[in-house]
Amino acid sequence: MMYKDQLNRALQFKTTPKRIVSLVPSLTELICDLGLEAYLVGVTKFCVHPQHIRTNVAVVGGTKQVHIDKIEALQPDIILCNKEENTQDIVENCSVVAQVHISDIYTIDDCLALIIMYGELFAVEQKAQELVKTITAKKADFLKTIDNKPKPKVAYLIWKNPWMVAAQQTFIDYMLSINKFENVFGALQRYPEVDLKDEKFKDAEYVFLSTEPYPFKESDAIAIQASYPNIKVILVDGELFSWYGSRLIKAFDYFKKLHQEYLN
Repeated sequence: MMYKDQLNRALQFKTTPKRIVSLVPSLTELICDLGLEAYLVGVTKFCVHPQHIRTNVAVVGGTKQVHIDKIEALQPDIILCNKEENTQDIVENCSVVAQVHISDIYTIDDCLALIIMYGELFAVEQKAQELVKTITAKKADFLKTIDNKPKPKVAYLIWKNPWMVAAQQTFIDYMLSINKFENVFGALQRYPEVDLKDEKFKDAEYVFLSTEPYPFKESDAIAIQASYPNIKVILVDGELFSWYGSRLIKAFDYFKKLHQEYLN
């Protein structure tokens, strides 16, 4: 059987792959929500959903550094990677061990396409279709709630020391646009370093501090609020802005609450 990943790379399997190593936290959760948790033999130290997964499954490193010897010892049929989260070296080294499926996500349509891909690849087509249907319905319902709403300007901080923001060509920027937020750093690329005194912050009506990858706390929000008293600084759930698997089921309810609590 021949399949393709989201980089249009061909993968060949004689039978449905049953031993999965996932090097992407959001995809680990997706695999479990597709009913395939029993197939997982390796995950990263950042795979925190479901909470028990790192207890039940071997941990093979992080998303940027992995222990190839540990992965090889697990004898996987397939290794799940992501173009953004995993390095080219990781992909190349893993390719010596097993077939590597690479996801490439920028939009929700990309997410839904990946879910369908996994449904076919792991022979769980019905479950995949159900997930896609649920996410699509929740997105449509959310978009109705923000129809005719204004487009507030926001800055989305993902890191501290150095300060870094999410800019264009990122899934976070796409999720901001879904929420009808205008990214004041949207003209920049990817995840640039910025000065907290950058004039663009003065254009923002809101500054969002993400809980991941840097774990911003309320104390950070208070400190930035002191520097920008006319801007509302909000601590936001980074997983719901950046995870592109089945966590999207929870994202739109969260966004609805975010608008209701802070933007009305």
